[in-house]
Amino acid sequence: MHSRSVIFSACLFIFSFTFNRSNAQLVAGPMPGFVELRTAKIWVEVKPGSFLELWYWKKGEQLSAQKLSATTDAARWFTTVVFDLVALEPNTTYEYAVVVNSRSTKKPARADGEFTTQDLWSWRKPAPDFSFLAGSCAYFNEPVYDRPGRPYGNDSSIFETMAKEKASFMLWLGDNWYLREADYYSEWGIWYRAHRDRQLPVLQNFLRAMPQFAIWDDHDYGPNDADKSFHLKETSRKVFMNYWANPSYGQNGKGIYTRVTYNDCDFFLMDDRYFRSNDDMEPREYGKPNPSKRMWGQEQMEWLKNALLQSKTPFKFIVTGSQTLNPASPFDCLQDYPVEFEELMGFLSAERINGVLFLTGDRHHSEVIRFDRLNDYPLYDITSSPLTSGVGRVSGKEKDNPARMPNTLVEAQNYARISVSGKTSERKLLVEFIGIKGEKLAEWSINEKDIRYK
Repeated sequence: MHSRSVIFSACLFIFSFTFNRSNAQLVAGPMPGFVELRTAKIWVEVKPGSFLELWYWKKGEQLSAQKLSATTDAARWFTTVVFDLVALEPNTTYEYAVVVNSRSTKKPARADGEFTTQDLWSWRKPAPDFSFLAGSCAYFNEPVYDRPGRPYGNDSSIFETMAKEKASFMLWLGDNWYLREADYYSEWGIWYRAHRDRQLPVLQNFLRAMPQFAIWDDHDYGPNDADKSFHLKETSRKVFMNYWANPSYGQNGKGIYTRVTYNDCDFFLMDDRYFRSNDDMEPREYGKPNPSKRMWGQEQMEWLKNALLQSKTPFKFIVTGSQTLNPASPFDCLQDYPVEFEELMGFLSAERINGVLFLTGDRHHSEVIRFDRLNDYPLYDITSSPLTSGVGRVSGKEKDNPARMPNTLVEAQNYARISVSGKTSERKLLVEFIGIKGEKLAEWSINEKDIRYK
């Protein structure tokens, strides 16, 4: 064998060994989280006791790569890291790579993924057009711990379809994993479920493909219909904070609510579990709304009101796990918490808040619900569900629900692709419900002018 071939083979072996060793320590990700104008968050899970480096550079300028490093605690059950990338440039694509337990001092040979920072358009030019994805209810089967009978989780290849979308981000609408009986009675079990589902191979390309934001609902918070009495709620909050790289998590150490601004849209990510009263509590007392029965809680409601007043965007999405406006729903809905529902409706009307839409999950079918208000523009609730869990077919009075927008009911696995486009003051919102193979199952659209005061 020629000496040049020997040297090449040796270099290839060293690179392959280093790469495979690094890859073996990488549990899940990397995954972009909150990305804004000049900063970005990159999430990754590695084995406990790992040393890892994140390299990042402007696309095409790998020689100028910068490095961040972290070491994980060997004594912990599961270990995640969020790298904060700062001093970035707006509207710029960056590549990044994660290296774990490597002895090499060389820069990575290739990127694991890329992201693009938001554009600095305000006061300079019209807001850019963009699209994002949304969905809820992702159940991955684990037969030994699942309930007997037909598997509840369905075709997870939907995530491979979603990974091919050219969307700006993904918004997970709750039930992003499903805690089983074997999980939610212990702290370890809650950590295990998030870890086990996050590391599944079918998710990895999608996690890398775009920034990911999330809220939760009952199944990734605790047992079915879990409320504020759940004794491991603080563990659930800690797990959520470790597995999602949102911009923030509640206030004063409580809850997981936050706000995301993308171009000319605001997203108010609500927490519908941490402060929630039990669903079975009577909604009314002596003919009046029961002041004790709340879904979001007083502190979060005050935050939402002030955040809505501060927002000047044409579309304001209130994102929450449970449906909000469906009068025919046999399950939990914000209307079943009348003290909060009436408070919110009164506030929106009194303050003349423009552009409000609701974005929800939970129901195992997708639809758009319209809620008419006296002397105010109508409100709409866009429900997207399920990603992989069992499909729920509507029945009873919900079957011919007069509040449902025509041709928007989808009773199949799907996700929502939501696009915002158009000139300033003429922005249009298009909602498409997309099936497992990328086929369009239904669509609905609305113009900015139709959800603002005259």
